Parts: sequence; structure tokens; C-alpha cells
Amino acid sequence: MGLMLCPAGDDVASPDISWSHYGFNLFREWLAQVEGFALPEMVGFGGKRAWSSITTTLAPLLNHPDDTGDLTPIQCMAMLPRLKEIVGERPQVVDDPVLQRRINDTRQLIAVMKYCVDKGVPLDFC
Repeated sequence: MGLMLCPAGDDVASPDISWSHYGFNLFREWLAQVEGFALPEMVGFGGKRAWSSITTTLAPLLNHPDDTGDLTPIQCMAMLPRLKEIVGERPQVVDDPVLQRRINDTRQLIAVMKYCVDKGVPLDFC
């Protein structure tokens, strides 16, 4: 079983991104680490640290149920600059396949979120 993030609606040609639940967790743990905190320390992920104690535009993505709900186009728009920064801060790393995977996933997520913003549709978690 896995999950997919895709634009709401019935446009079968729209971009999407999918992971296993484990893979999505690893991706979010990496993003949290980039943002300066450990996801397992957070409420909802086994820890006691409140989400209000961190400041990142990525919080709606990081603190979201895996397989239900959505992110609004406004939330996506707010996250796009930071996601682009994260990609830009990391050069192409051919000798680290895990980091390369995270960067590629981030690029793909950027494309899906940009589509949602451009079309004014939510990003569905399904």
C-alpha cells in the first residue's frame, strides 16, 4: 500500500507523486531534518514537541495525515519557495543515491504543487 499526492479533480494528465507510506515518512523526516528538527520528536509522530514550537512553511505537509485530506492552493503556494530553496541548496549528488532520491522527490512535489496553484485546486492525499 502506498499513497499518492495529486491535484484534486479528474484531470488524468495532471502530475502526481507517490510513495510507500514508509517512503513518505522517510521523505518527511528528511525535510524536517533540513528544517532543523527531528520529526519523531513531534506530537503525532511519537514525540511531545508541539508543532507551534517550530517555524517552517512546510508544517502543513509535515504534519498531515498520510492518506486523507488535502492541502489548499494557498498552502501549496506558501511552501513552494522553501521547497525550491531546499533543492537549490543541494547540488546534484551522484554519489549519494538517497540524497538524490530526496531531491528528485522534492522536484516532483514542486511540480505537483505548482500545478495545484496554477489551476487553483487542492493537493489531495490519497
